Amino acid sequence: MSSYLIYYTEANVVCIVIFAIMLFRGLTNVDRQEKQIKYDHALVAFMLYFICDACWAAVIAGVLPKNLFTVLLLNFCNYAFMAGITYMWLRYVMAVEHMPGRDSRRTQLVLLLPFFIATAALVITFFANRPFLLDEDLNLQPGYDLFQLAVPCVYIAAVVIYTLRRAIREKNPIERRTHLRVGVFPLMVVAGGLLQVFALRETPVFCFACTIFMIVFFINAMETQISTDPLTGLNNRGQLEHYTLQKSNLHREGRLTFTVMFDINDFKLINDTYGHAEGDQALIVVANSMRAAARKHAMPMFLARYGGDEFILIAHPTEAAQVDAMIRDIRGEIKAACAANGAPYTLSIGAGYSQLSGGEDTFQACARRADENLYLDKASKKSRR
Repeated sequence: MSSYLIYYTEANVVCIVIFAIMLFRGLTNVDRQEKQIKYDHALVAFMLYFICDACWAAVIAGVLPKNLFTVLLLNFCNYAFMAGITYMWLRYVMAVEHMPGRDSRRTQLVLLLPFFIATAALVITFFANRPFLLDEDLNLQPGYDLFQLAVPCVYIAAVVIYTLRRAIREKNPIERRTHLRVGVFPLMVVAGGLLQVFALRETPVFCFACTIFMIVFFINAMETQISTDPLTGLNNRGQLEHYTLQKSNLHREGRLTFTVMFDINDFKLINDTYGHAEGDQALIVVANSMRAAARKHAMPMFLARYGGDEFILIAHPTEAAQVDAMIRDIRGEIKAACAANGAPYTLSIGAGYSQLSGGEDTFQACARRADENLYLDKASKKSRR
């Protein structure tokens, strides 16, 4: 039993150290966004669970006393922390998916209902039918495992169902892969937990599965921070350059390539009149509108913030009319968003595009033509006022 305890404890300590490193990196980030905060909360829940699980291993090994108090305390903490892990992950997914109303009191209460109901049922079961949970020697029974897994399974099921529904409705292939990745990866944790509970109780499979799972998302988060604009969440200028350096991205068989340049009309006036905070909000509205419009189109595309109030779209339609439809949809989304938000100003964008032809044509030349067409579009609209 001593070798079992050493092995099990070492595994938990290693996982805790890895999570602590990731947590420290998140807490010292100068630009902590909502997703990062939710991710850090999940890390804390994982660490608390591993600490408690290591203590329970010490009880099993006889290092800590096994009595009713220690058995109830440690296993209730394990139950609560396991539920907390999946609850925090659900909250993280809601932030990633930009779910509306996710931080309202009503939403948080609804999300906590499964935990409250299961906890009440667990307490009632303990007093009404203790053998269902513990035998006379204070060994855990399968009934406890049902409670241990019930709430996490509810939260994981909610994540999987929600993200799969988004993926099915998603027309943009890049966004679809994002939905699937966020939704399907937690199943690895569920598989690890089930394997440990029902087959390998003395092996920290769950610990290893959770650590691998969180490292994957940590690496992805680091890549996202490097490649995205912190305000709008779109790709940044560096990622744009990386994308356009690969010829396979610009020349796709059976498809055309268009560069579309956008900027916000009278953006300086918005900043000067309503303040830079409102100007930032205008940039966010445009970025979200571009994403929303992109979801309506099945063609491959790349969205980025070019700089200031300028945005760029690289689209790969099968015909030029799809680009015009995309621009119309973006403008429609902006108009709808402003109406919903009650913005005190009229937010609109100018747009110009050019097709990337073969031969010696380059992305830089195509972008310059699109930029020129953007200013022709803005001049045309001003002349009609």
